[in-house]
Amino acid sequence: MKKLVIASSNAGKLREIQAILGPLGCEILTQSALGIPDAEEPHLTFIENALAKARHAAALAGLPALADDSGVCALALGGEPGVHSARYAGRGASREERDASNNDKLVAALAACSDRRAYYYCAMVLVRHAADPQPLIGEGYWWGEIRAQARGANGFGYDPHFFLPELGMTAAELDAERKNGLSHRGQALRQLVEKLRSFP
Repeated sequence: MKKLVIASSNAGKLREIQAILGPLGCEILTQSALGIPDAEEPHLTFIENALAKARHAAALAGLPALADDSGVCALALGGEPGVHSARYAGRGASREERDASNNDKLVAALAACSDRRAYYYCAMVLVRHAADPQPLIGEGYWWGEIRAQARGANGFGYDPHFFLPELGMTAAELDAERKNGLSHRGQALRQLVEKLRSFP
């Protein structure tokens, strides 16, 4: 595989994916660089949404495509925001403003809950062409808890509130290399890369 399109316009995700994919040695293109709009994400599961995004980018680019769908799932909220994580507090505004609104809503939803446990989940899907009947899928889980107080200036999304008890830090306090080594997205991508290496 000489070229690969990443089906995302999220700058934070793109940085993380490109850092981990570097050793593959293929040319990595972003869908925005090719003028490909974001796909709709109407499905109820992360895997279905990731697959829809990957097929959409592959069809319009005529190249293999990689997509992820990920989010944070709070146990006390029955797994919410889950697949709705990116737009939990609604659409519109800039990504930074949406992140702030999403975090405020999640913290408020958990304010009366004693159980603050949550996990990030990522489904990573690669299709070699738009009609690929056997997409490669990687999954990752990253356990932590949601804290009311935001800490850290790194990362994006819910990272400032996603606390890692074993480290005593939030995801936003980790540097990029350490985060990629631990995160749900890093786990899913490494799993997928191992599967990819087994294909001719």
